[in-house]
Amino acid sequence: MDLYDNDAQMLDTPGSYSTGTLHMFVEAERPIQGSIPSTSMAAMLAPNGLQDPQQFATSNNDAPYLNPAMSRLQEPSRESSILANNVANQLTIETSEDPMQQGLDNFIDELDDAEHGPTAPYISSLPSGICYDVRMRYHCELDPPKQSRDFHPEDPRRIFKIYKELCMAGLVNDPMLNTGNLIPNPLLRINARNVSESEVCLVHDKKHWDFMVTTASMASDDLVILERTFDSIYLNVTTFGCALLSAGGAIETCRAVTSRQVKNAIAVIRPPGHHAECNQPMGFCIFDNVSIAAKVCQSDFPETCRKILILDWDVHHGNGIQQAFYQDPNVLYISLHVHEDGNFYPSGNYGDHLHCGGEAGLGKNINIPWPTKGMGDADYMLAFQHIVMPVAYEFDPDLVIIAAGFDAAEGDQLGGCFVTPACYAQMTHMLMSLAQGKLVVCLEGGYNLTSISKSALAVTRTLIGEMPDRIRDTKATETGIETVQMVAMYQSRFWSSLYPKDAHQDIVNKNSAERMHDVIRYYQASQFKENHNMMNVTVYREKLSKSFENQVIATPNFEDAVPLVVIFHDPPELMGTPHPIAHKLELHKTWLADDLKHYVDWAANLGFGVVDVNVPKHLTSTEENEGYGTEDEAERLSVSNELAVYLWENYIDCNDATEIFFFGAGYAYESIIHLLINREEDFTRRVTGMVNFISENRLKAVSDHGFFQHGQSLSKWYRANSINFVANNHLVWDIDGSKKPSKRFGNLVRSPVNGLNDMLGQHQEEVQGFITRRVVRRDDDTEEEKMV
Repeated sequence: MDLYDNDAQMLDTPGSYSTGTLHMFVEAERPIQGSIPSTSMAAMLAPNGLQDPQQFATSNNDAPYLNPAMSRLQEPSRESSILANNVANQLTIETSEDPMQQGLDNFIDELDDAEHGPTAPYISSLPSGICYDVRMRYHCELDPPKQSRDFHPEDPRRIFKIYKELCMAGLVNDPMLNTGNLIPNPLLRINARNVSESEVCLVHDKKHWDFMVTTASMASDDLVILERTFDSIYLNVTTFGCALLSAGGAIETCRAVTSRQVKNAIAVIRPPGHHAECNQPMGFCIFDNVSIAAKVCQSDFPETCRKILILDWDVHHGNGIQQAFYQDPNVLYISLHVHEDGNFYPSGNYGDHLHCGGEAGLGKNINIPWPTKGMGDADYMLAFQHIVMPVAYEFDPDLVIIAAGFDAAEGDQLGGCFVTPACYAQMTHMLMSLAQGKLVVCLEGGYNLTSISKSALAVTRTLIGEMPDRIRDTKATETGIETVQMVAMYQSRFWSSLYPKDAHQDIVNKNSAERMHDVIRYYQASQFKENHNMMNVTVYREKLSKSFENQVIATPNFEDAVPLVVIFHDPPELMGTPHPIAHKLELHKTWLADDLKHYVDWAANLGFGVVDVNVPKHLTSTEENEGYGTEDEAERLSVSNELAVYLWENYIDCNDATEIFFFGAGYAYESIIHLLINREEDFTRRVTGMVNFISENRLKAVSDHGFFQHGQSLSKWYRANSINFVANNHLVWDIDGSKKPSKRFGNLVRSPVNGLNDMLGQHQEEVQGFITRRVVRRDDDTEEEKMV
């Protein structure tokens, strides 16, 4: 039976950390055959590049390596050189069996070996390495939750689960955990060591080091109180020692790969490090392991490890690594992480795409910030193919380090993404093509024990030369595509390998350039003015006037006693195929799709009053960012809501319109719902009906808030007086049709088409019939009232 047959048994062994009681018990581990002792730097730097694994296990002898030929002839004499030349001049292609001739041939071969040294081994013949130390499991909570099943996410079992998975797969020679046959060339053990103060202070300040030293001698009660003053940190008396081993293990793993003791390696270490900043621990991290290891390698191997690529695929942004190398031109940091507009840990805008490095390091920091959870294999592969690998090849690093958090893995509740082991393996395989294969994988986050162990196994199998499994999910999400395009375009100013180029760079200083949404709106306003004598509606609030200049227009009779149609809509769609390199739209290949104008024409020709409100994606009241970027949806919605309330109070509620219809198209429809909820009594008294088109945006529910009008709740009024056309592929429609949408979304009609413009064209007659019937009915009611 295995030493730890299951997790429960592991927790019940001496040295248990499940109860918060610390025992200075060191788990018995037999010496593993084939390991690199961390104390033997001379052995790691042997001239032949790799020593016999038996030597590592049985001897610590650091005697210099001697070539067999050199043992016979250290420095060839002048006479021997002349003799060799004379003999070489007499050689022919005929083979001689003369013993004297054979002796001369052997002598010349030995001279050649003495001059050029032995033939170096192929890199592929080197083993892969692993760093793992059981003592790193002693870092644990002193005050764990009362329920034994509710463990802290940064669970000490994380590293053991990974190590056990590798052993059971036959990749590591550990007799206590091996269950089957070992692979022919198992992973070479790389011993962890304690990082030194000087090495830590390459990244962290002296105060941070001194603080962590004091924790090793503090009382348990004091540590429990102290840890609550930090951001997502727990402490005990062994935390400092575990952090020393974690950082030291990262260093030794990187050194082993850089010095070609192993071809590549994985460091199964904890506590993680990429959140730890210069002066404080945070986010489960004590010391910034990867950054410390990178700086040590740059110092120890200045000729062979000058440029380093750090690829961080942890689901959280590595703020500590970014801080450590933000101005360093020789370290390229690329992070793929969930950002959620700065609301995802570690929060703030430090992880957005606009942070590209500073001073000499400008362009050497690339953030790929996913706007939401739920990203999958196809999104990560898209980012690798369009950003990571083109930039990495152009940067041409000497060493690649993966800050390998597996919390974007499928099944991790903190990350909420769906990256599979096959995707992690594919990404690893691509990175192995860089730096002549010098690749180090350092564990960061990942909190589902099954997910991290399976993902780490897939990565390690790739390191030893196995081909990755196939990826099944090949269709990237729309948000993933938008994010990759946004980052690639913004970073294209620093990297010649990235396309499309940002056209904003060419026009930002030209006074003659205008935004197309202003040009198109001016064209629309001119057409409506010519056809229906429409005019601008003045908006006096300073904040709104800048963003909505020429965006609110109306027919001259919009305040008269006639039916009034108020339309809130997104800008019309401009469709075309940009040039693949310059990313410029050619006018003869570009079309303006605007089916909404047919609704304006129809209402104006019937003599209705019309107020047309175009809600632009770009708001001039917000801070300008250079280059391509997605619109600030929250800011845009806030300003649009404010405009809706302004128009209602100043132009709509106080006019003489006989009927009022609200018409919403796209994201702008949410402002109409906002108006309904916040002016419910006046709105339901004046408004005759609502028509909305929802394509890609979310549906807004209407709650009652205790309001009743003529015996109806607000949600019932909305359902009875609205018609909402929803795209056929919208998520509100359940796949199997077993679940009906909420009635609070109003009267929903499933459109047979997708896309806002297609929907507007598809349902034009239905909308016209809906409005016409309600106008006629109101007229009939008026005539009856007159007769009475």
